[in-house]
Amino acid sequence: MKKSEVPQDNGRVFEKGSRELYYAVDENGEYTTALSTGWDAKNVVQDHTMQEIQERIDAAREDVRAGRVSPIVYFMELRRMDWQILADYTGIWKWRVKRHGKPAVFAKLNERTLRKYADAFEISVDELRNYNGI
Repeated sequence: MKKSEVPQDNGRVFEKGSRELYYAVDENGEYTTALSTGWDAKNVVQDHTMQEIQERIDAAREDVRAGRVSPIVYFMELRRMDWQILADYTGIWKWRVKRHGKPAVFAKLNERTLRKYADAFEISVDELRNYNGI
C-alpha cells in the first residue's frame, strides 16, 4: 500500500495515543515505514477475538461451577494460556497438568503443586483452592 493510504481509523488498541508501524511504498516506489492509529478491519478481528476469549472464560467458569473441571481450567483461560504454556510456567508435565484439570484430582493436590499453579496465575493458593465459579 502507498504511504498516503496507510489507515488512520483510530483503533481501540491505540486510544491512548500510541501507533502501529506499517511498511508502505513512498512516492518514489521505495519501501518505507508509516505510523497508523488503527485500521477498521483489524478492529473487527480484534473485537471478534476478544468476544471468543470471553466466551471461553465464561464457559470455563460455568464448568467449574458445575463441577466438570477444576479451577485450573478457569484460571488458564482467564490468563489466556493453553495446556502447554501452563505446563511450561509450572514445570509440570503437560499430561499431568491436564489431569489436574479434573476436580477429583485437583482436590488431592498438595500445597507445593498448588503454589506452582497459583504463581503461574499470579493469585494466592487460597484463591485457587477455593474458587468455585462465583
